Amino acid sequence: MKKILLGLCLALVVASCGQRNTSAPRNLDNACSILEQRRGFKPAFVKAQRKYGIPVHVQMAIIHQESRFISNARTPRKYILGVIPNGRVSSAYGYGQALDGTWAEYKRKTGRRFASRTDIRDVADFIGYYATESRRRNGVSMYDARGQYLNYHEGHGGYSRGSYRSKSWLINVANKVQSRADMYQRQLARCL
Repeated sequence: MKKILLGLCLALVVASCGQRNTSAPRNLDNACSILEQRRGFKPAFVKAQRKYGIPVHVQMAIIHQESRFISNARTPRKYILGVIPNGRVSSAYGYGQALDGTWAEYKRKTGRRFASRTDIRDVADFIGYYATESRRRNGVSMYDARGQYLNYHEGHGGYSRGSYRSKSWLINVANKVQSRADMYQRQLARCL
């Protein structure tokens, strides 16, 4: 009986180590507070900045818009007749709300076979990778949070075709991403 109890306790301890914090950090309007609450974020963002040149404040503004820093964020459910669940609006998932196909392509092209959309290190790398492609294909500066977000949302082809131009709601969102990035940049000057 002692062995079974000991085994169950050990299994519980191991299982709890693998759990992620799935709630949003407090005070999403303070970049320094977010980095203080989530100790793994700063090294992940700094590593992506060094590797790709994408500033921490731009990464954070994109993640804020996509998931509010919730690791397992999903799109809303679709319903038939307003009551019967019928899947989700899209396959977007995780911190960066990357679609299944986009994430699979990233893993294939980078060789990061075990990358996870719920791991901030992998998502920061993904955002850096995607921003590098946005700069290469569409000439968008790494510091241009608005342009990077429009690429991120519409895809590189959609951005180059100007698909966002007929979506005033999306242009408003991209402007908010830029404003948040500017705010985060000012704050990070004190704590990064």
